Amino acid sequence: MKKIIFLLIALSIVACKKERKENLKVTKPTQKTELQLQANNFFKPISSLAYEVIPENKIELGKKLYFDTRLSKDGNISCNSCHNLNTFGVDNLPTSPGDTRELGSRNSPSVIYASLHAKQFWDGRAKDVEEQAGMPILNPVEHNIPSEEFLVSRVKDIEEYQELFKEVYPDEENPVTFKNLTGAIGAFERQFLPESRFDKWLEGDETALNKHEKDGLKAFIDNGCIACHNGVALGGQLMQKFGLYGNYWEFTKSKLIDAGLYDLTKKDSDKYIFKTPSLRNIEKTYPYFHDGSIDSLEEAVKIMAKLQNNKEPSEIETKNIVSFLKTLTADIDDKHKTL
Repeated sequence: MKKIIFLLIALSIVACKKERKENLKVTKPTQKTELQLQANNFFKPISSLAYEVIPENKIELGKKLYFDTRLSKDGNISCNSCHNLNTFGVDNLPTSPGDTRELGSRNSPSVIYASLHAKQFWDGRAKDVEEQAGMPILNPVEHNIPSEEFLVSRVKDIEEYQELFKEVYPDEENPVTFKNLTGAIGAFERQFLPESRFDKWLEGDETALNKHEKDGLKAFIDNGCIACHNGVALGGQLMQKFGLYGNYWEFTKSKLIDAGLYDLTKKDSDKYIFKTPSLRNIEKTYPYFHDGSIDSLEEAVKIMAKLQNNKEPSEIETKNIVSFLKTLTADIDDKHKTL
């Protein structure tokens, strides 16, 4: 009897050790590859960002304003018209029609991930998404609102907005202000930070990218694209001359030669300088460049390699880079896309 009990205890100990060993296998962290370690020197996943707590009622107010055509003079467009959340925050047009149907002179960038950018607009004239939200509203070619006072008066006349602004800004005697309006829109836009396959791969999921995509990432690094397209947003942090090794319009066949930052500063050294765009969702945010002059992502990659780095990647390298860029695609939650 004692032998039987001893045998059962021994078997139990072995079973426990085996179970513990199997559990350790499951919880053991994934070992990152050499390419993942290299990539983590240049890029950071969305999960690396500090979580920003924004009141839900402020987000909801911003959402209503974002979709409201009354924020244009004749009621023909809303923020969503040029930055359509059903199509990755853009309208896929070279330039966009405003309230009077007149076309703007520059391509409308995506609002998805825009809060990660150091500056807003192609010429970097706005410091954040809150300031950016107000500028198209007052632009005569875009929303065509004559003044801040005009819009505040219009919004104050809407009973629903009176109540919503009071809820969001309870400590203010007159909560319906232009600053509060753009602040709410900015709060709504700050929710647009979806996780891509590339984020998962950076975190250690080796299966998130296939061989062609990894080869594309390596080519992206080797061809010097990381000089401007790095960090969490893979861009959006620098002002850079478009055309370090040639005139950009000779490659893009642009109808208009845009002087970029020079139009604001009038400094010769600022000619053809534009904000480096984020590459997140680049697959979906065509056409490309400040004037929407190029439809093909492969062509855009070739132009950038030549103009900015004096490189001419092979056809295979170009295709692989495009494959990598497609791993940056990520859509926002459907709850944001409609009222």
